[in-house]
Amino acid sequence: MNRERWFQLTFAQQMGNIGSELTRARLWEEKREETQWIKALERGLVLIDCTLEDPRWRNRLRELTRLRDVVCDWYAGQKTYPVPVKFLEDYCTQFSFVY
Repeated sequence: MNRERWFQLTFAQQMGNIGSELTRARLWEEKREETQWIKALERGLVLIDCTLEDPRWRNRLRELTRLRDVVCDWYAGQKTYPVPVKFLEDYCTQFSFVY
């Protein structure tokens, strides 16, 4: 991910892109395509990390780090957080309707 380009996107655009990767991950998981599922989750985590590094969103660190924790929990298969995957996807993709 080109950080310079990523930092030009609005928060809604960044979250919408994260949501797209989480949607891909869910769909690959449903198809039992583990390699593709892992790749999509890893891309989503990279995008979350880029968003965390964006200095404009310092006031959203708690929200973003919790999102990252829950996605990592999904990735690790720990089920520590009782958050349905569809909720994560819907939470992020709702931002895509803003722009």
